[in-house]
Formats: sequence, C-alpha cells, structure tokens
Amino acid sequence: MVSAGLLTVRAALSGGKISDLSVDLLRPLVSQLFLGQAPDAVLQKVSLLYTLCAQAQRTAAQAALDCAVGAVSSPVSDAALWVENLHENLWRLMLDWPPALGLPSASQAFVAWRAGRNRGNIAAQTDALLADVVQELSMQCLQQLPGTDAPVVPCAANLQPAPWLAFCLGAAQGQPQLAISASPRAAYLARLAQVADAAQALRAQRPYPVACVGSGGWGVAQVATARGVLTHATQIEAGRVKSYRVWAPTDAHFSDARALDALLSQQTLASIEDARRALDLAILTLDPCVPFKVELHDA
Repeated sequence: MVSAGLLTVRAALSGGKISDLSVDLLRPLVSQLFLGQAPDAVLQKVSLLYTLCAQAQRTAAQAALDCAVGAVSSPVSDAALWVENLHENLWRLMLDWPPALGLPSASQAFVAWRAGRNRGNIAAQTDALLADVVQELSMQCLQQLPGTDAPVVPCAANLQPAPWLAFCLGAAQGQPQLAISASPRAAYLARLAQVADAAQALRAQRPYPVACVGSGGWGVAQVATARGVLTHATQIEAGRVKSYRVWAPTDAHFSDARALDALLSQQTLASIEDARRALDLAILTLDPCVPFKVELHDA
C-alpha cells in the first residue's frame, strides 16, 4: 500500500501576526512505478493507487497516454466524474467547512446522499439535497465568512494543457501556475458554484471537462476536479513509459508557503487559539488532498 503523504505546516504567532510560516509536503513517488511499463499496465496501477478522485485520476492518465501515442481518445464516464466531483465538494461543504466556522456539520444528510449516489436517480437526489440542506447551511456559513463576493471562474475554464506540454518538453521556463482562491469566502463560493454546475450537468448529461494535447511521444491531459485542475504528463518510447509526472492542485498550492501567507498575512490575531483557527481555515481554503498537521507556537 502506498502512503497518501503528509503536509506539515509550521508557524509562529508574533505580535498578533502569523510569522515564520513554512510548509513541508511529503508525497509518495507513485509515478516512478509507471516507468518501463506498457500503457495498459499504467492504467491498472493508477486505478489501484489513486483512491481519492479515482475517476479523475484514471481519466487524466488515459487521456495523456492516448495523446502520447496518437490514439483516438477513450470514452469518458461523464456521469461518474460529475458524481465524484459532487462527492468531494459536498464533503467539504457539509462536513468540513461548518465545524471550521463554529457550526454543526450536516453529516446525516451527506451520508444519506452518499449511500444513494450510484443509483439512477442521483440527479434528483442531488437537487433535493441542495434545496433542503445545502442552501440553508451555506447561508449560515457565509455569515461567518466576511468579505466581498467576486466572479467565480468555472474550473473547466482553467484547463490549459498546452503550456504544460511546453513545460514538459523543456520549451517553457517554470511550471505553469494554477488558480488560487483569494480568500476563504471566495473558495467557499467557488465550491457552491461547482456543486450547482455539477448538479445541472448531471441533469443535462453534459460531457465532463477533459483536455489533452500530444507531440512526439509526449502526452499531457488535464481534468477538472473539486480541488482544481489535475494534470498527467507522460512520454512513451517503443511502447513503454519513459517518464511520467502527476501535478495535483495540492502540489502547486503547497510547493511553498506563499499561498498560505497570502491568505494570512493581513490578519491580526488576538490569541494562539485564534491563530490556530485562522491557519486551519486557510489550509481548508487551499484543500490539500493529503492529511495535514499544524505546528504552531507563540513567539
């Protein structure tokens, strides 16, 4: 079994401000297991290794491998991808955000929805959940999230695999940047928008956002997920994988402390307890896909 990894956030409270902020993201080198493998074998390993956003991971892997060999794109399980997106977003909206804001979670309603998510009437169940539970809960959460509303850009609009292909080929300097929410309120509103969009997509049987490009044995694919854009890139020579990279939103948001610092630097905090809550909310805003721990001390 491959470990999911661990994120450690270290900080101090000094003069009412968060200082000495640092992050340490440990990620298992899963993609090394793909080297020297045939594409079909890589897909089997992806299905076994990635349990979080499993549908999106497999879809991105399949699309990248197809593009690398110039194959016709494989069919996409659109409904399964929309339901997976809903599952991850509703988990955060109903189980994680309310306690972080001092409110009770809606665990019973979420568990009931989750139990029926593979049934044929999932679109109707989702609509009922949004109307009966999420709408009221979101109003309560937003009352605890100060700030002004800003336009929410759909995740599908951020799918841009071409710059990533240039990066993989060495034709571009620096890894392309992923969009990061400007505030906890913006992140929360973006999740609400994703849920509303996914629910409508289920009703309309809309294709799921997937994009890929390929050149000279290289293939890069991107898939929209609840956390942002997931990217898989591969190089294939003589029918075998020569290189493989996976970039998840967590890798970009926690490559250093800049994203967290942008969320925390303007806050004045009265106590170590306030600082801990602010850190937890900032981490939730960036939403790592690995377990995390916070090491905070009063300077």
